[in-house]
Amino acid sequence: MNIYDVAQEAGVSIATVSRVLNDPSRVSEKTRKKVEEVLAKYDYTPNAIARGLVVKSMNTIGVLTIDIRDTYYANVAYTIEHEFSKLGYNVILCNTGGDTEEKIRYMRILAEKKVDGLILVGSVFKDKRIDKAISALSQSMPIVIVNGFAEGVNTYSIICDDSYGVSLCVDYLFKNGHRDMIYLQDADTFSAQSKVQGFKAGMEKNGLQLNANSILKVERGLEGGSQAIQSLMNTGTPFTAIIAGEDITAVGAMKKLREYGQKLPEDVSVIGFNNSIIAKCSDPDLTSVDNKMENMGIGAVRILSDVLEGRNVPSKTVITPDLVIRKSTGGKA
Repeated sequence: MNIYDVAQEAGVSIATVSRVLNDPSRVSEKTRKKVEEVLAKYDYTPNAIARGLVVKSMNTIGVLTIDIRDTYYANVAYTIEHEFSKLGYNVILCNTGGDTEEKIRYMRILAEKKVDGLILVGSVFKDKRIDKAISALSQSMPIVIVNGFAEGVNTYSIICDDSYGVSLCVDYLFKNGHRDMIYLQDADTFSAQSKVQGFKAGMEKNGLQLNANSILKVERGLEGGSQAIQSLMNTGTPFTAIIAGEDITAVGAMKKLREYGQKLPEDVSVIGFNNSIIAKCSDPDLTSVDNKMENMGIGAVRILSDVLEGRNVPSKTVITPDLVIRKSTGGKA
């Protein structure tokens, strides 16, 4: 028994059966009772796909992230799921990994399932092949990118001003007497490039010179932070402050600094990015840029729900970060 069989036996249209299932107030009492009798007779459970085809909505949102184990992606995805649940939507969460073809494959799978819209979490959803896939899929559904940007019809972005966030770090350190600052770039995404630009802008604003070791490209994580300090020590590069693109990389740098007998923050100040739980659990607790993860998730939900309800929405929304001062930073004589 499917929706077509119910309609035939009740002597009504498929759309009428759908209205009884989804919005019974729009159906006359006589017709509603006739349809409900058939539904009860066969203990009918509506098929979501069939119902969605009729009412033009699956009440389902697809959310893609590359690694749900990561605290940033996990927090944003949780917020999105929680907020959409309150609005009556289901959420399908896909963990794509870092491979571009896998990201595109999952996007297409969700499109085939007729989800109402897609949310892509992170600027990792940014290269020419993915841009092409986004452009194609956005013809049939709205797409929101969290902390990434893509131009196109039916495509929306909510981003943190990461550049401003890192420039805040440079300003703060400069005001506290630091002149020899190092930035650890631990990714090559849209967000990571914005952070590098913020570091350069902050250094220029405060009249500080960049040299060959001012920006070090490292792996994201504890090992990347550790290797950065090892390299700086081996080359004899002077520094009194480290700014890392992620909290976890900053903590790796802190651990290695202590191995070299450096005191934090007396000898070296360290700043991370994301204001994650890691920043609050490190020793000393880590000064970090708060990029408003929860606000980003809530904002993505608001944008997509507004689009689905036919409201006008700007293609780009920007969140302003804050610098949260903790014990890993201090003044330099």
